[in-house]
Amino acid sequence: MAVVWLDDVRADDLDLVGGKGASLGELTGAGLPVPPGFVVTASTYRAFIEDAGIDDELFAAVEVDHEDSAALKEAHEAAHDLIMETPMPDDVREEILDAYRSVGEGDAFVAVRSSATAEDLPDASFAGQQETFLNVTEEDLLDRVKECWASLFSERAIYYRNRKGFPHDKVDIAVVVQQMVDAEKSGVMFTRHPSTGKKEIIIEAAWGLGEAVVSGTVSPDNYVVSRETGEVETATIADKKTMCVRDEETGETVMRDVPNDRRHERVLTDDEVSRLLELGELVEDHYETPQDVEWAVYEGEVYMLQSRPITTIAEGDGEEGESDSGGSSRATATGDDVLIRGLGASPGIASGRARIVTKLDHLDQVAEGDIIVTEMTMPDMVPAMKRAAGIVTDEGGMTSHAAIVSRELGVPAVVGTGDGTKTLEDGEIITIDGDKGTIREGEEPEEKQRQPVEEARPKTPVKPMTATEVKVNVSIPEAGERAAATGADGVGLLRIEHMVLTLGKTPERFIEQNGERAYVDEIVSGVREVAEEFYPRPVRVRTLDAPTDEFRQLEGGENEPREHNPMLGYRGIRRGLDNPSVFRLELQAFRRLFDMGYDNLEVMFPLVNDAEDVLRAKEHMREAGIDPEKREWGVMIETPAAALCIEELADAGIDFASFGTNDLTQYTLAVDRNNEHVADIYDELHPAVLKLIGDTIETCREVGVKTSICGQAGSKPKMVQFLVDKGVSSISANIDAVRDVQHEVKRVEQRLLLDSVR
Repeated sequence: MAVVWLDDVRADDLDLVGGKGASLGELTGAGLPVPPGFVVTASTYRAFIEDAGIDDELFAAVEVDHEDSAALKEAHEAAHDLIMETPMPDDVREEILDAYRSVGEGDAFVAVRSSATAEDLPDASFAGQQETFLNVTEEDLLDRVKECWASLFSERAIYYRNRKGFPHDKVDIAVVVQQMVDAEKSGVMFTRHPSTGKKEIIIEAAWGLGEAVVSGTVSPDNYVVSRETGEVETATIADKKTMCVRDEETGETVMRDVPNDRRHERVLTDDEVSRLLELGELVEDHYETPQDVEWAVYEGEVYMLQSRPITTIAEGDGEEGESDSGGSSRATATGDDVLIRGLGASPGIASGRARIVTKLDHLDQVAEGDIIVTEMTMPDMVPAMKRAAGIVTDEGGMTSHAAIVSRELGVPAVVGTGDGTKTLEDGEIITIDGDKGTIREGEEPEEKQRQPVEEARPKTPVKPMTATEVKVNVSIPEAGERAAATGADGVGLLRIEHMVLTLGKTPERFIEQNGERAYVDEIVSGVREVAEEFYPRPVRVRTLDAPTDEFRQLEGGENEPREHNPMLGYRGIRRGLDNPSVFRLELQAFRRLFDMGYDNLEVMFPLVNDAEDVLRAKEHMREAGIDPEKREWGVMIETPAAALCIEELADAGIDFASFGTNDLTQYTLAVDRNNEHVADIYDELHPAVLKLIGDTIETCREVGVKTSICGQAGSKPKMVQFLVDKGVSSISANIDAVRDVQHEVKRVEQRLLLDSVR
């Protein structure tokens, strides 16, 4: 039997109908309002490839080096052609069409949705990699079913399974065919607060089909509903600019502008909120666990389109009387056992054996669970930092490499101790507190040590609804998964230099020894790891920006210029334009990634001064095969010159300007941010810095250029308030600050909205 009806499907039919199919069947069986439909079973797909004799050829075609983009593309095309060109057996065709004709009036619009049998495993998530088609009719139905089968072998899916070591022949795919709900309004509902576990309903709603809400292309209304009283505690009404609808003439799914009179109109009525609350109670009672529900409203009826468990609520969250664990469970430093103090740069408490690292060849001595104690960290220390339980440095502040990377890895860190490498002894047991900035002798009881990787991970992918986008900074590809889990709107800054510096050789030396292709491969691999985690959310990647002192520590570094202050010297776009042979390889890496389908990437050039820099970089893009008219690209505003020349930069064609406040502050105030003697006057909120930022935002708004901030200051509440007041397009925060920034942005936007109507 090729198809089964949702009426006959239950949760234990996962191997037959996949995750989506099993969920919809369970909801249908529970008597909940689910649109009618059927499932083309996973065994039908398996029989199709085996009976046609294409299974061996199919699986052989996708056993490729997933880091070879050309091979990956060929594998996808070969698999797609095999499936699409193989005729569907007549009996299967007729059974699918007969089932379709029983849906609705026999000529219904249906949704055709992939439902893989391996979508949500404990250590891998394959969800979102396969196709969904909306508003499909009989004419295209069979092709859409086969397209869903073929999407099991998209480039992204092949790459992901290969990277996870998951055999291709172990995953089957079913296809859900379900009557479309021509939604007037739709959205998502959480039966518990997905961040705190509090017993309240969270609803997000927008006009039209739910694809716009789920994909993040529209900012929805947000409703918080008390499950005790049924009252709407807060209703945040968004500016809903677009909606996803079915075109009446073509039947295709299209994006339309929301009519002006409905953009700021509340989507849900009180009766609809009450009905959703009722359904939320029913579905949570049925599954006996909090649920994440997709829903739609048509002609006054509320339909449930999908339900899945909320997996982000920790056990015990939301219980009455529970207090915030932050602080109460940690030992207080008494002072007499404190060996040394510094700046708490990455939160958490960890105990371990101090490992003094004064040379790079000492890194091999760092074992799992040790605490690295070093003068300052460098990019080629990252592998050892991933093994370590904590980091202590003599030098550096909150913007140092050690601080940034430790926060991204979720490793406790204390920086700027002054003489930690001399005070602490190699091998002694110490406890570091990344909140208080203390290093104590001895070991903390295990139950009092925090697990910063999991604690710092936000507990929900759903952010507070804001018009200003909140993105995340990523320094190293290894932090991509953790960064994506924050629910950020994308990556505001992904640094290439950490990928290059971890090679242990200058770019020129690496290319000399390994060839240009190997250098491009390294960049492609690192960037793709983050692009994959965030897809389709945008990832803004900055081209190489490393000072000469960092290159000088690498093999081949003896050829680097010796500069009195490398921060003011041969770095950023000025180095790229002066040495275009390496710069062009970076751009070739971008072109390859675009060719692989990573259209969520945006190119950003650092340390520009004027339009001439931008125009020269733009020409290099064209020579590398990147069309600057079709791809999103922009510049960093890190120098006063760039801020003052923003009109000329805009005329040169940039799509966005992103403030690097770390450099902009030091260049404006003549303060070396790594010099402890002047650290007390380093202030990103200095009036001169704010004037440069504010004037730039104002000019960019006038000329249609997006603005953002990706410097350290973007995580500070006062800076957030200033930027939102000025109308910045997006704010990119550190991984550990994303949720706080989201809430701060929401508060400022609500205040501005209230001020405008008072």
